[in-house]
Amino acid sequence: MTAPSYELTHPQALEAEAVHIFREVAATFARPALLFSGGKDSVVMLHLARKAFWPAPVPFPLVHIDTGHNFDEVIEYRDEVVARLGVRLVVGRVQDDIDNGRVTEDLRAGRNRLQTTTLLRTINDQGLDAVFGGARRDEEKARAKERVFSFRDEFGQWDPRNQQPELWRLYNGRHRKGEHIRVFPLSNWTELDIWTYIEAENIDLPPLYYAHRRPVVRRDGMLLADTRFLHRRPDDEEPFTATVRFRTVGDATCTGCVESTAATPAAVVAEVAATRVTERGATRADDRISETGMEDRKKEGYF
Repeated sequence: MTAPSYELTHPQALEAEAVHIFREVAATFARPALLFSGGKDSVVMLHLARKAFWPAPVPFPLVHIDTGHNFDEVIEYRDEVVARLGVRLVVGRVQDDIDNGRVTEDLRAGRNRLQTTTLLRTINDQGLDAVFGGARRDEEKARAKERVFSFRDEFGQWDPRNQQPELWRLYNGRHRKGEHIRVFPLSNWTELDIWTYIEAENIDLPPLYYAHRRPVVRRDGMLLADTRFLHRRPDDEEPFTATVRFRTVGDATCTGCVESTAATPAAVVAEVAATRVTERGATRADDRISETGMEDRKKEGYF
């Protein structure tokens, strides 16, 4: 008789690590919250959080930092999830900070960077001491420097040289009043891990993540959706229709799509397994502002 194996598969090990992180935060912090944009990583985070506390409800609110330039499909999906699960949603609106003069909008640059002010204001208004984010180390080199428990000072700023060690997966949540911790349960996941898990767990996503026909324009080597938010350049941006899907979803003015026929999770898994470019590297215009663009924004308090 063959002895049973108690060794976890790779997806099971990632899931167990994330569940442990959620429970550690719930036991350590007084007012955590989960950043939820309706994007695939935040959807997987919410799925893991529900598993961590089942059969009890998720014991913290969801927070969406809304640029006002989101895809309609994503907002519809967000509202459907909140209604179905009965969770509390806190929405921080960039438009409120524009209207109150806390930030100034530059139509050429988009609103992505403006989210930092709205995020920090929302954290302060809600008195949050820990915020779950869906960043992964494989996405971008600045995110590869993050700890799972990533310390932010009283101004919400991140110093990559001043982070707590995490030996033996022991997490240090020590902070003073006014400071907070960003927590990244998906740090050790890759894009392929995310999609493999979505397929295995039959997780529902916004339809943007699967192949569909839509008007797009070509800009700086990327395909951008021709939405009502996009300020087209007058000479060289004639919209055309293509079959595309989104690898990552954010502000519609800077989130690109890729030509694809992958219409199911299994097809996306096969496509991602063959690619050699990260989703942010291929489809996020805001990451191309400079070599250190993401790190500079994170130091200011960005996601």
